[in-house]
Amino acid sequence: MTIGERISDLRRNRGLTQEQLGDAVGVSAQAVSKWDAIYFRSILHII
Repeated sequence: MTIGERISDLRRNRGLTQEQLGDAVGVSAQAVSKWDAIYFRSILHII
């Protein structure tokens, strides 16, 4: 599991939006969105 996958899984399991996670760790929602996009691209690559 990559770090992006782990971050995305934890964010969703805790019910946080990208904006909420970004605020909590001091980055923009767009940065969190990029992490999620990397995660989903890895899933699509497997399929």
